[in-house]
Amino acid sequence: MSQKSSNPYINLISGGTAGLFEALCCHPLDTIKVRMQIYKKSHLSSGNPGFLATGVNIYKNEGFVALYKGLGAVVIGIIPKMAIRFSSYEMFRNLLTDPQTKTITTANTFIAGVGAGVTESIMVVNPMEVVKIRLQSQHLVLQEAAATASATASSAAGTATATMTAAGGNHMATHAAPVKYRNAIHAAYSIVREEGVATLYKGVSLTAARQATNQGANFTVYSKLKEYLQESQNTTVLPSYQTSLIGLISGAIGPFTNAPLDTIKTRLQKEKKLSNTSSKGNWKRIMEIGNQLVKEEGPRALYKGITPRVMRVAPGQAVTFTVYEFVRKQLEDTKVFST
Repeated sequence: MSQKSSNPYINLISGGTAGLFEALCCHPLDTIKVRMQIYKKSHLSSGNPGFLATGVNIYKNEGFVALYKGLGAVVIGIIPKMAIRFSSYEMFRNLLTDPQTKTITTANTFIAGVGAGVTESIMVVNPMEVVKIRLQSQHLVLQEAAATASATASSAAGTATATMTAAGGNHMATHAAPVKYRNAIHAAYSIVREEGVATLYKGVSLTAARQATNQGANFTVYSKLKEYLQESQNTTVLPSYQTSLIGLISGAIGPFTNAPLDTIKTRLQKEKKLSNTSSKGNWKRIMEIGNQLVKEEGPRALYKGITPRVMRVAPGQAVTFTVYEFVRKQLEDTKVFST
């Protein structure tokens, strides 16, 4: 079944609105996912906290608002991100559609999704995620620094004194020490000023690979399920619950195929630009992070945060497609952007 392309302005408004709703609903899960991915085992910890434990720790130590850290970066980038995603997908889809039959194959649908994923990652997603991850991880960096200082004090002052120092030091560092980045705009400005614009594109190859596989699978599964339901029910407009359901299914597939890429990317983007790593090639550093992760924590560490990621991406896509289809239909019916 052929699909009518909307006006680019409709794609912009519909995609931006859908992305905003998705971010507001699912961002806390992304914060938990990032914390789980950057958590490192040490002799000071008993093990990697799970999904619920990580969420509870964030809430207890930093408050409910901490679950929305980095949301500003997401919201600032969500409108152009979704506009680029849907507009570029429609562009690639039109280019790959058979001009005679006005239909597109499953393979070409996947290629169109891959093109959309690569385009959005380079233009918007990677800089946005570098800022977001810095904001989400800065409290954990303070806690790690406090733990290191406490361990040093323990070896010098003895067991009894060390226990008091660790408890007091950890509390002071976590609650008294000021955070470096106040908000998304301040974080972006600080990163560019101190580390250069290139830092905003750290890990862009991994981001592009992740977004390409995500959107390739996402758009392919969604469009084919949508076409099946439209044909079986002889309708062009699906009920919202069906749109949500197929969005949920399509969104759950991508994370399982590229979880290792996402985990390594998060570790890479968390790093600040240091003199001993600045001269290394990007792919060399990526391999080092992956090898170190597997060596120190095992292959399962590559799938850290997979639970909150699936819980975020799957319902996130359900929200995105449902809101997008609804807003697009309302705008098309008003004929405000008709030519």
